[in-house]
Amino acid sequence: MTKELSKKVINIKPSGIRKFFDLVSEMDDVISLGVGEPDFDTPWHIRDEGIYALEKGKTFYTSNSGLKELRQEIVNYIKRTQNINYNPSDEIIITVGGSEAIDIGMRSLINEGDEVIIPQPSYVSYEPCCILADAKPVIINLKAENEFRLRKEELLNAITPKTKLLVLPYPNNPTGAVMDRKDLEEIAEVIKEKDIYVMSDEIYSELTYKGTHVSIASIDGMKERTILINGFSKSYAMTGWRLGYALAPQEIIKQMTKIHQYAIMCAPTTSQYSAIEALKNGNEDVVRMRQAYNQRRRFLLNSFKEMGLDCFEPYGAFYVFPCIKKFGLSSEEFATKLLEEEKVAVIPGNAFGESGEGYLRISYAYSLDNLKKALERINKFVKRLKNN
Repeated sequence: MTKELSKKVINIKPSGIRKFFDLVSEMDDVISLGVGEPDFDTPWHIRDEGIYALEKGKTFYTSNSGLKELRQEIVNYIKRTQNINYNPSDEIIITVGGSEAIDIGMRSLINEGDEVIIPQPSYVSYEPCCILADAKPVIINLKAENEFRLRKEELLNAITPKTKLLVLPYPNNPTGAVMDRKDLEEIAEVIKEKDIYVMSDEIYSELTYKGTHVSIASIDGMKERTILINGFSKSYAMTGWRLGYALAPQEIIKQMTKIHQYAIMCAPTTSQYSAIEALKNGNEDVVRMRQAYNQRRRFLLNSFKEMGLDCFEPYGAFYVFPCIKKFGLSSEEFATKLLEEEKVAVIPGNAFGESGEGYLRISYAYSLDNLKKALERINKFVKRLKNN
């Protein structure tokens, strides 16, 4: 039957994360540090707003772009945090998670044969979305010695006359790397000089532990070249509510809305009402969760240091990316043995691109109790490897 199916889709590799967790589902007593999902419940006042919306029968379609009040609150938030002015009428669209925004953003911008630059290690959806949009992915393999930040020289070397778009995934999943204003200003110079666009995925913007997050769209001359992606999953513990958004120039949003109209119609109405409440009154929740993640981050880094596991210090998201090259195992071998022998699930670094080989992604979006138990098991496993 495969000859009747899309060759483009057939040739896309399944997610390395999902593939690995098929093993986990068949085992008992596994401590999982693999999924990037907050262990916090969505704050009660946000859930309560969703319940209230249901009770009042607010179960209708919203406009394709999303509720007007939500779009206004997001625009207010971006102005408050990044000092960027967007028009809530035609420079924003509410999407089904940040993932839909990535997909329709690429499809709106790309023509067949265009090139999209994707720094890796990075989120697993960028490359497939690029391929599905009929573009050619051009991979930049980020370096540990640069703390997995994108450098100006690396970007210049990757750009060709066919380059249309740079994906800028910071704070980064899986590494936890961040880009500060100086880093972004150097990248912005190249973007403007070479006349290309940037898709800035800022879903982890509120989970920054050193200074405050800076959006590349806030740099002079960059708003008109940027599709800014964000959402509610990570910062407000709203993963299952499936709500994201994109901010971009009017003409790009117009095309994104067209695809959204035909494929989705609108994002979930109940989730939109809850998101309004999150933006209006959820700042204390974000601070509380960020403080908890930062405590866990420091705990993991200190534990790795004590067991002799090399790891640069990440300042964003809720992942660490320790290096396991000195043990002579591939990322997949290490993760598989750790799962089989100690029943701790982590993600092989190569699931996020070839440059992730020799690393592991470990999420600290879990309770300290679970992290402590998992690290005891990891420590035993590492000691055995050292003694062999």
